[in-house]
Amino acid sequence: MTAQVSSWEQHALDLLDEAELIALTQALVRVPGENPPGEETARVDAVVAACRERGLSVQRTTAAEGRDNVSVTTDGGDGPRLLLLGHTDVVPVGDGWTVEPFGGLLRDGRIFGRGSTDMLGGLAACVVAMDALQRAAAADGVQLSGRVELVATVDEEEGGIGIRRFMEGEPPAYLGCVTAEPTDLQTIVAARGDCYLEITVHGLAAHAGRPTDGRNAIYGAARVIESLRAWNDELAERPHPLVGPATWSVGIVSGGQGTAIVPASCRVQADRRLLPGEDQETVLADVVARLAGLGLEQDGLRTEVVMPMSMPGFETAVDTEFVRCVDRALGDSGGPGLPLGGWTAACDGGYLSRDLGVPTVVLGPGSVNDQAHRPDESVPVADLMTAARTYVRLAARLLTLQDGQL
Repeated sequence: MTAQVSSWEQHALDLLDEAELIALTQALVRVPGENPPGEETARVDAVVAACRERGLSVQRTTAAEGRDNVSVTTDGGDGPRLLLLGHTDVVPVGDGWTVEPFGGLLRDGRIFGRGSTDMLGGLAACVVAMDALQRAAAADGVQLSGRVELVATVDEEEGGIGIRRFMEGEPPAYLGCVTAEPTDLQTIVAARGDCYLEITVHGLAAHAGRPTDGRNAIYGAARVIESLRAWNDELAERPHPLVGPATWSVGIVSGGQGTAIVPASCRVQADRRLLPGEDQETVLADVVARLAGLGLEQDGLRTEVVMPMSMPGFETAVDTEFVRCVDRALGDSGGPGLPLGGWTAACDGGYLSRDLGVPTVVLGPGSVNDQAHRPDESVPVADLMTAARTYVRLAARLLTLQDGQL
């Protein structure tokens, strides 16, 4: 690292303002809207306004009616970019809160509210870091070799409409991707993917007074559910070294018309976590084969299987230059010193890794396990600042390289 680069990097770090970062995180948390049903519009507007106020370039792209992705870029050259990836949707509030879910309360060094950890705090850290970089580069006469780009997608928490729309375009070349999801400030080099399966069991309705006249679809669904539970146990015996095993979890069961009617149909909705490199089409074929082995047809039942959502996992080699640069930037920024690790959750970064071959990590403020999708969700302010410093350092070092050395 040359003295010139170190000097402007420090200038960018000095421009980071904790009060500004707190205020932006609170502003994003205070915008109501949940997914489902897909209420990102007001929060997208807030992100766009915050970025334009800071002189960053902003482009909105429609992913679905009333639901826009946002691409934000700094000034810079035409070389490969650093991609920061996030999403603007948050899960429903749910029950059990002791603070206002959209209040943005600051207490004991933490910001409370739905989405504060997953992942509005991460988005705020990205925006503030990009602003500091752009201002420092302009003041010091530094020409970045490429731009820093923040892509904030819609619908990450549900069907992945936003990332799939982004991948349909022609993304520029990227040096690497940092998905700013909550990782307890650990550099994550492998993450599981996810897919949803809907298994509908079809039977025959009849009067409950003579149940043998019908074919009870709920009884068939119970056998399906038990098979998935046993399958989960089988998968547990073959864990991935970083992300653990693939898993099955049944989330919704719905069927029947009334207590006195033999149910003609029952739908089982299940979550199947994918290992890095695991193909969702193979999973779908395996499900169909497993169901065929249950013998439901012999009882007059048939099954129908669809996969409404799939998100790939990824694994980035620990010895890649991008991974080393990310982890050094985190360490230099006061990170907790955790080893390179794996993540049991799934994220949009898997698409960049699988479809574009972009080196990808997950690294952001807050905890996916202890805070995300829970009542009284919160994010530590100290994490937000460490994340912002890390993004600044990473971009400064990647985009002002001499002879391509990290």
